[in-house]
Amino acid sequence: MTTSDAHAAQIRVLIADDQELVRYGLRLVLEAEDDIQVVGEASDGASAVDAAIALGPDVILMDVRMPGKDGIEATQDLTARLPRTRVLVLTTYDLDEFAFGALQAGAAGFLLKNTRPIELVAAIRTVATGDAVVAPRITSKLIEVALPHLAPRTRAQDHALSVLTDRERDVFVHVGRGLTNDEIARALHLSESTVKAHFGRILMKLDLPHRVQAVILAYELGIVRPAGQ
Repeated sequence: MTTSDAHAAQIRVLIADDQELVRYGLRLVLEAEDDIQVVGEASDGASAVDAAIALGPDVILMDVRMPGKDGIEATQDLTARLPRTRVLVLTTYDLDEFAFGALQAGAAGFLLKNTRPIELVAAIRTVATGDAVVAPRITSKLIEVALPHLAPRTRAQDHALSVLTDRERDVFVHVGRGLTNDEIARALHLSESTVKAHFGRILMKLDLPHRVQAVILAYELGIVRPAGQ
């Protein structure tokens, strides 16, 4: 691979966090990777939006609790204005309604701030390819905590499900329950590649960006309920 090819393959990352020490630590971790380039930093949501529009990063590491425009507002703004830019939420607690709000706003997932460097790098590479990094079970746990805040189902959403085939609906339900593609394949006696194909069509038909939003929609529609309900 030529130098220009390697540069072209780099994942461009913007770091948004109000703590300078956190930004510095993240930059050190990421700049040690040949395929990741930190293109900028922001200390609040408003400057994160401005920087993202100016720099066009592939991935934004977004702290949810920042002064002024917080990470949720910034995420909602960015996913509307820069749909190809993926937002990874940074949070201190795994059960954090702020993190859940960012997922609803369109973030590709969330990471704990104590995530190991190897996991952080892997997560960035994953979302850069268009996938989500939140483990479905963790997403489900977040949704259960924030369930009272979910928007009520609408006729439009109910109609959207009617476009799914029976098999696609089966896959959708299992995704909502937090199963991985491999687990769904075993549950439905399908190959993993077939499950991936079904899920790809589900995302397309329901106009969803990734798995996290599919899990959220499954809860919003009431086809999946928290344990004990």
